[in-house]
Amino acid sequence: MAFKYSKDHEWARAEDGVVVVGISRHAAEQLGDVVFVELPDVGKTFAQGEEMAVVESVKAASDVYAPISGEVVETNQAIVSEPAKVNEDAQGAAWFVKLKPSDPSELDALMDEAAYKAFVEGEL
Repeated sequence: MAFKYSKDHEWARAEDGVVVVGISRHAAEQLGDVVFVELPDVGKTFAQGEEMAVVESVKAASDVYAPISGEVVETNQAIVSEPAKVNEDAQGAAWFVKLKPSDPSELDALMDEAAYKAFVEGEL
């Protein structure tokens, strides 16, 4: 499935019954060099839009919000030990969590690639 995006610059991608979540390339570029990532515990549940993780760069700290509601079934510990991965591959290997969605239809409300691109360009 294709990437879907939130207005808070998180991406979500459905994959084998779970939704993989991370921050967009745009967000990683805006943050600059990421130096710290804090992820939630496996088993924690979040409502859509709830603060889920923290990412810190040399420039700023930023909250990461749940783009959909669900339960954390896996976290990416590689980005905790090597936060720079977020800058290297924000929409690939540097995913943050995998959520078991409580309402998969919430994905439909997120922006597709074209809408997100227009949203980002409108911000500039």
